[in-house]
Amino acid sequence: MILQIVSGLSGSGKTIALQVLEDLDYYCIDNLPLELLSELVEKSLKDRLYLENVAIGIDARTVGSNFSEFHNIIQQISNNDNDISCHVLFLYAQTDVLLKRFSETRRKHPLSNDQTSLEEAIDRERLVLDMIQNESNDQIDTSNTNVHQLRDKIKNLIILNNQPVMALQFLSFGFKHGLPSDMDMMFDMRCLPNPHWETALRPLTGKDKPVVDFLDQQDSCDVMFEDIQQYVEKWLPCFEDNNRNYLTIAIGCTGGQHRSVYMVERLAHYFKQQRDSVIARHKELD
Repeated sequence: MILQIVSGLSGSGKTIALQVLEDLDYYCIDNLPLELLSELVEKSLKDRLYLENVAIGIDARTVGSNFSEFHNIIQQISNNDNDISCHVLFLYAQTDVLLKRFSETRRKHPLSNDQTSLEEAIDRERLVLDMIQNESNDQIDTSNTNVHQLRDKIKNLIILNNQPVMALQFLSFGFKHGLPSDMDMMFDMRCLPNPHWETALRPLTGKDKPVVDFLDQQDSCDVMFEDIQQYVEKWLPCFEDNNRNYLTIAIGCTGGQHRSVYMVERLAHYFKQQRDSVIARHKELD
């Protein structure tokens, strides 16, 4: 049985996450009181044909829940039956972004009232859900993510979590656009020769043959590739021994168009020959 718990700040996209899970054939229940979680799992195990994959939404609307017990409840569920795979996803966003979203939708925050402003309610909610966030396996900052991007992120994350072996994900990005929030380790390509300064290569990407040929001719690119390849191969077994579902390795350059894309494609091609479940993603191109 797969138990996916979805929590997060109001306005950060929890409803969208549950919709994605429902499309992936999960039995979804939103706003479940924390005290009923163990009872639901017990029921699901008795009726596997109906509740094989279960997604539970838990948030600050759950009146009376003692979130400080969240860790103990999750541990109890996991220890009672080794056939349960439990993952906790937490969504959040910056306060100014949440304020704007509530203003645009004119929705009421579940913790706001006549005595509590919207900003105070958001701050209070962060404290209330702090225990769940600390226990989460995955976190997504949705501050700069639109609905379609969030759907794709969550779908990819669920698929990665359900792989029979640890998935290895290489992600290119541009430093000028900010660091990705979902990375486990990061390598900087800005020291490599930049195709941006070649007029003919500027509009192309690290997937295009002229850019690949240009970077293949640079000795520093070969050295960088070999260093990253050897480092990742050395430490992969340690991550797998810790029961990780996936490992995200971020590769960055200035704009996320040439050098980082080239290196991600090269690394992904190499590791796909060594293991299953290797994924290449390009944050700025996607």
